[in-house]
Amino acid sequence: MTDSPTPNDELRQIVAEGSVALARLFSAYSEQLERMIAFRLDTRLKGRVDVADVLQEAYLEIARRVDEYIADPAVSVYVWMRQLTYQALIGLHRKHFSQKRSVNQERRSLRSATADETTNSMAQMVYSRLTTPSEAMMRMETVERLKKAFAAMDETDREVLALRHFEQLGNQEVAEILSLSPTAASNRYVRAVARLSKIMSSLDPPTT
Repeated sequence: MTDSPTPNDELRQIVAEGSVALARLFSAYSEQLERMIAFRLDTRLKGRVDVADVLQEAYLEIARRVDEYIADPAVSVYVWMRQLTYQALIGLHRKHFSQKRSVNQERRSLRSATADETTNSMAQMVYSRLTTPSEAMMRMETVERLKKAFAAMDETDREVLALRHFEQLGNQEVAEILSLSPTAASNRYVRAVARLSKIMSSLDPPTT
């Protein structure tokens, strides 16, 4: 069985093969990037925005900035591609929702909307995975409890859970994205799980 390429292997491929390797790696990571976009996309845009369009916009920026990355590869290839894809998504949100306001107001609005959408997406996805007959009887009150629990968490702890469980990333990738050491990222994950459990226990259970 062939071993999976390491981040250094992927960088060497890009240096040696240029755009051919870049396109191949982007294609290999497209499913993960699509999952991230679908998870982070504002619910008001779902059905109006095609994930493929976001990927296309992201790839154009990736191709434009590949020389910058080669010169200073601070993160793995996937994390770099994810960063630029996420920036493309934020740009899409800004294009659809920005109104006449100051730059600082717009930035605050985008940060708030992004945090809210992460919380909403996490709650909805957890609820959608409740599949047993007894779980299926749980009503939308469950979603509201989950939203309250996620919203009450520290932003970094919430992001650790989002990255690990909803984007399905490994600890090393989470560490790179959040600018943490792998040990710190692992500790934050353990703490976040415990914190979520504690918050959920403190909330009133759904009525029957």
